[in-house]
Amino acid sequence: MADPYTLLGVSRGADEAAIKSAYRKLAKELHPDRNKDNPKAAEKFSDVTRAYDLLSDKDKRAKFDRGEIDADGNPAHPFGFGGGGGGQTYTRSGGPGDFEFNTGGGDFGDIFEGLFGGRGRGAGGPFGGGGFGGRAAPPQRGGNVTYRLSVPFVDAATLAPQRITLADGKTIDLKLSPGVETGTQMKLAGKGQPGPGGAGDAIVTVEIGTHPFYTRDGDHVRLDLPVSLGEAVLGARVKVPTVDGPVMLAVPAGARSGQTLRLKGKGFTRKEGGRGDQLVTLMIDVPGDDAALRSFVEGWSDGRDLRGNLGV
Repeated sequence: MADPYTLLGVSRGADEAAIKSAYRKLAKELHPDRNKDNPKAAEKFSDVTRAYDLLSDKDKRAKFDRGEIDADGNPAHPFGFGGGGGGQTYTRSGGPGDFEFNTGGGDFGDIFEGLFGGRGRGAGGPFGGGGFGGRAAPPQRGGNVTYRLSVPFVDAATLAPQRITLADGKTIDLKLSPGVETGTQMKLAGKGQPGPGGAGDAIVTVEIGTHPFYTRDGDHVRLDLPVSLGEAVLGARVKVPTVDGPVMLAVPAGARSGQTLRLKGKGFTRKEGGRGDQLVTLMIDVPGDDAALRSFVEGWSDGRDLRGNLGV
């Protein structure tokens, strides 16, 4: 892969916000759904996603900047060795937990024997006839790929399947887990970068979107519902939206503004099973220019001391 800074079009000193902004712009332009007849765009999309994966990881970015790993996240000199100060540097690579030792001119045979099960001396070199005791390093898995998935509010509440496009251009339907919330991470095993020891994983971080009139309260969904003065005074059955579709709600006679009614099981799915509720807060909406209402109020008096408990 080419230099990740070049792929994203940012400088080496770019901060996290600049890197994220550059990736979002490129991902939008190159997304396979928008370039179905352009395979090169899908390839470029994969490259910029891998570049973002490296530069958004502080540890990987630091190693790349120091020249310890290449743009694909692999050791920069996986089989290198050389002199220095009278000693030699031996690198064992190709698997999880790469090791590098500098002998410094001393005898480290016993250390190598303890780590790799090999002989400190003998035919075939300082590690014995079997290299590292004849024990081969396990093949390295491919790197993980991270994704951010924006989920609409209603879809999150109802656990609607979400279609996600992977870096290789393939699409899958992702099943949301109960209790999902912003920041929830889901692992797709074997959907990361390929490698000799198998593919890495895809790590999907969920971001739940906002809604024009619903808000989340734990496992509950809240809604402010406008009702007319007549509906509040006399009582009525009114249609109310829910994440599962509209239902009829009974507004009791004499209802007050700010009174909250409950619709069972119309909230988010809990981790332990079952669902929260929808909490509907009544908001009495009085018209400001209704002549008949004004005439009625002018001839009517409310004798209650509504503000007595406020000390005024």
